Amino acid sequence: MINSKNSVLKLVENAKININCVKTEDAIKIHSNKMNTSVDLRDIREITKYGRILGSKHVPRVILEFCIDTKSQYQKKFLNESFNFTFYCATDLLSTLTTLVANSINLLNTSNLIGGYNRWLKLNGPI
Repeated sequence: MINSKNSVLKLVENAKININCVKTEDAIKIHSNKMNTSVDLRDIREITKYGRILGSKHVPRVILEFCIDTKSQYQKKFLNESFNFTFYCATDLLSTLTTLVANSINLLNTSNLIGGYNRWLKLNGPI
């Protein structure tokens, strides 16, 4: 067995220091603001099975960088508009790292949804 130098949980912990995070309660309050866009990073099978935040856009995590890049054939135009983007996954591990990566490629108006979709459901956010 290979001993890891770092754990993914440590990476997430370090990433949270360098990104914006939004509490689920606050995200629900500003959900209807048209300048905020939620971005679902989960696999399409999860979305089909469990639903998603009302009005959210889907970008598979595996191609996010290509969807942000204006020169990419996979570019999603909405990611280059003047929105505030809130990334989410089921919990908030993947979306934390995704927010850090998005910031590193100059998508700076981003936040991570603390607690992710599971917490959103628990608090009866619109789906």
